[in-house]
Amino acid sequence: MTDEPEIEPIEITYDEDRYPARPQRLRPRSNMRTSSIRRSFSDPRSADASNPSYVEWLIRQSMLRDAEVLGRGLSGQPSMWRNPYARPDARRAIQTASVWFTAYPISLITGHQSYLAALGDDALWDAFEKIGITAVHTGPVKQAGGITGWTSTASVDGHFDRISTQIDPAFGSDDEFRQLSDVAEHHGGSVIDDIVPGHTGKGADFRLAEMGYKDYPGIYHMIEIPEEDWHELPEVPDHRDSVNLDPATEARLAELGYIIGQLQRVIFYSPGTKETNWSVTAPVLGPDGRTRRWVYLHYFKQGQPSINWLDPTFAGMRLVIGDALHSLGDLGSSALRLDANGFLGVEKSAEGSPAWSEGHPLSEAANHVIASMVRKVGGFSFQELNLTMEDIRDTGRVGADLSYDFINRPAYQHALAMGDTEFLRLTLRTSLSTGVEPVSLVHAMQNHDELTYELVHWATLHRADLYPFRDEEMTGAQLAETIRADLLEKLTGEAADYNLVFTTNGIACTTASVIAAAQGLPTLDSITDDHIDDIRRAHLVLVMFNAWQPGVFALSAWDLLGMLPLPSSEVKDLIAEGDTRWVHRGAHDLMDVEPDATASSSGMPRGRSLYGSLPTQLEDENSFASQVSQILSVRSSLGIDVGTQLDIPDVAHPGMLVMVHRLDGGDATLEDAPLQVTVLNFTGETIEGTVRSEAFTPRHVVYDAQTREEIGNVDDLQSFTVRLEPYAGLCLLGRAPDEEQVDLSELDE
Repeated sequence: MTDEPEIEPIEITYDEDRYPARPQRLRPRSNMRTSSIRRSFSDPRSADASNPSYVEWLIRQSMLRDAEVLGRGLSGQPSMWRNPYARPDARRAIQTASVWFTAYPISLITGHQSYLAALGDDALWDAFEKIGITAVHTGPVKQAGGITGWTSTASVDGHFDRISTQIDPAFGSDDEFRQLSDVAEHHGGSVIDDIVPGHTGKGADFRLAEMGYKDYPGIYHMIEIPEEDWHELPEVPDHRDSVNLDPATEARLAELGYIIGQLQRVIFYSPGTKETNWSVTAPVLGPDGRTRRWVYLHYFKQGQPSINWLDPTFAGMRLVIGDALHSLGDLGSSALRLDANGFLGVEKSAEGSPAWSEGHPLSEAANHVIASMVRKVGGFSFQELNLTMEDIRDTGRVGADLSYDFINRPAYQHALAMGDTEFLRLTLRTSLSTGVEPVSLVHAMQNHDELTYELVHWATLHRADLYPFRDEEMTGAQLAETIRADLLEKLTGEAADYNLVFTTNGIACTTASVIAAAQGLPTLDSITDDHIDDIRRAHLVLVMFNAWQPGVFALSAWDLLGMLPLPSSEVKDLIAEGDTRWVHRGAHDLMDVEPDATASSSGMPRGRSLYGSLPTQLEDENSFASQVSQILSVRSSLGIDVGTQLDIPDVAHPGMLVMVHRLDGGDATLEDAPLQVTVLNFTGETIEGTVRSEAFTPRHVVYDAQTREEIGNVDDLQSFTVRLEPYAGLCLLGRAPDEEQVDLSELDE
């Protein structure tokens, strides 16, 4: 065995203010290690590298191998040159799929069908058409979790720890996914799948990487620690394959030059469980006979090793692109969600400072590559990027076509909880002034995750900036803390014991349970049938807010059915380690396929629905689903989804919100394009007040787009007066006195 060189601490220079660290000069010879080859005997029963059959079995399971096959099949084909791909195009994506249903595989009650077969049912798509839903986001359905020996292990994060391009048999088959795509297309809809550019699970690719096999270590941010320094590493118990590093060990390994050390934050921080973003493996035998130990990066859970987008092998990039092409080309999806795509670049920073791990230019470059490839084959993509508005703007300029609205969701729920839209108006205005237009956003209601506080913009980059709020000036940090405290006080604890805090990141709840808490209902038992009408009215105001502005509108079954959280006692094993999100993921039966079921086929307990199934609701014109259909019909007829937001005016009542849009289809040259005004009441009381905007034309007539009733006239101060019932909203249009009203029925045709 060759002698291993000592690792020398790297000197740094300061070529940038914020993240200055660079090696003084590149020393490839001193920074790269060679390895000797050892021979070992093979045991055909062994589940390790001593058995060539086991290694070959892992290779056949690996995503990197599938990516190589897919890449060779598409390379040089004319289909790769038929579509523009350089620039994101939010409006093109919206015209493909404007209203999304976001599904969650393990919570859907499917009767005797698989999850994918149930999603591809014609009756369900008939219901979606009546409501106005044009796309289904399936959620992650490919195999996830890990491999230990010859055995697959369960997902540690809701199937976002992908280990294969194959559909998980628990959710159906590749053929059933293709059938779903065909049924969606027949109904004028499309299917949205997921890829995870930030990490995988501990599947075949990670196991081969641990063995040091060929390009596989290049997939991950993983560093081999030489045996003479194993004493610096914690021991791994026999029943574990890795353990998290404590901060002291993280600092020591950084000092030795092995890792870049502390990152800007520890997501899902948990004392004794996840104190850093680094873990260390147990000793692993490689096919070359060497035994290795690795320290690897994981932004999220220990079972989600992070992908390295700038390794010389580009193995991680190849793996992710192959997975994307499989979903688009083989399975027939039209779009992809990019999960955990804001964490694709990481580098050492100044001595004593955290490593640069968020808002890194490599993330922008990698997202440009991914999104361009998706557009190149005719699809579109959207990202979930819970970072600053500048990060969302900059990544969106070259990357995904759309971004998840990690700006306004906590703000509109704060408005509902407080009966005051001041913070919501601040987020909307800041978004506009920063350059994040609402047309570029996916305005989603509840999904599988918690209600994240989503205050990163204020708490990090703008923590020292001053903002006017509640008749004083607050720093961004103070503002974030104030909003967080308001949400906790109004939505959890004694106010509502069914909404549970999720680590330091947010609140586990449903939209209906946020509303119930805002309306003063402290327990699940206190929510009776007498409260359903009030909850439904407030729920519809939130639908109007999300649907009557430009951008995609998305909602889940938990919204459509008015689901409440599960009692914590029903999921006590799932939440035992602090993941309280399971309380809001209750099972639900959209189509009454199994009315007596008490759980989904995956074992999720059935939750309580306030509104009833879709077939029942669609027979009642006053139901939640039927009224959502009416809201979406107005949205579609007017083209609000592809319009341009102009103004978020001041309001006469703190519970009122006004949004002014130009219905121009994105064509800024249309100076005479009509205006649309969304006016909402976030309180349970009747309010009246003046609506004023410099965008209004004096003496124009203002009328209700739904009822065609005239509301009034714009005066010379560019204002008019409205009256709103409790939890009500108006979609208003204007016209010159000599013009006729817009006929929505003609627009539909």
